[in-house]
Amino acid sequence: MSEENDLDLPEFETGQDDGAGADAPATTEQAAGTAGAMVQTLADENEKAATDLSPVFDVPVNVSAVLGKTHIELNSLLRLKAGSVVELERKVGEAIDIFVNDRLVARGEIVVVDDRLGVTMTEIIKDGDAA
Repeated sequence: MSEENDLDLPEFETGQDDGAGADAPATTEQAAGTAGAMVQTLADENEKAATDLSPVFDVPVNVSAVLGKTHIELNSLLRLKAGSVVELERKVGEAIDIFVNDRLVARGEIVVVDDRLGVTMTEIIKDGDAA
């Protein structure tokens, strides 16, 4: 170990082929080249996956965030006006249901962003877990 270096790091060969074959340790340049190739391969796969999905980008879907439900008589419904309060069966802070094309896909929480309501997904519902 050199006096300048406090860490006990292995020293790597730098690009010289000593004839040791495939069992020889990788040089720093070879390791960097392999890592770079792996990163490029992942980037290419991600780009290809996004390209493969491009035909479905314009498919319309119906997304609903259900805050709660209630039963109300028609005459009460007709009397509703701006500022009326409608009581729902859920409590404040309870998770809301998120539906895509009338299928439960997630649960989440209401958030306020710039004076607008939004939804943060907190749980993804897998097939069969929607009980």
